[in-house]
Amino acid sequence: MKLKTKISLFLLLGLILFGLQGCFKSENYPLEPIISNPQVTLLGDSARVSFDFTDGDADLGLPEGDTIGIFAPDSFYYNNIYLSYYEKDDVLGWVPGEDLEGDPVKFKYRIKPIEVSDNTEGIKGRIDVMVEPTYKNNLSPNSDTIKFEILLIDKALNHSNLLETEEVISL
Repeated sequence: MKLKTKISLFLLLGLILFGLQGCFKSENYPLEPIISNPQVTLLGDSARVSFDFTDGDADLGLPEGDTIGIFAPDSFYYNNIYLSYYEKDDVLGWVPGEDLEGDPVKFKYRIKPIEVSDNTEGIKGRIDVMVEPTYKNNLSPNSDTIKFEILLIDKALNHSNLLETEEVISL
């Protein structure tokens, strides 16, 4: 089952990125993306998954035309955000949710490059991802309690930490 996705990207960039670098101490971040503060907001059958990020080399996102080699459509690195879907089984605990073919459900997203000034050493912000048209497997008896595991990948192929959302209870 193919899901349509929308991505909205909200960045909260500090004044450092807008020409006031001399007035403030520059923040240094690790080269690999670091993600934190996950949040899931249910919006009917859809959900918004949000998280904060930092990236030391400010190379998040991929241009639309960057689709050859390692970034080809059939490559793992074509997408740069992965949400793995988990359901809580009363006996087994957390298990990967499965699609109709029995494969683990992963929501995949490709965000565009984040614009930064040339002298930026690192970036931070918040990313919101829409999971549509539905965020859970309504055919599964375990879909009443779910969570997501988030992975963010930068252009240099640095992987973020894996971050789990809180469990989401839906009726």
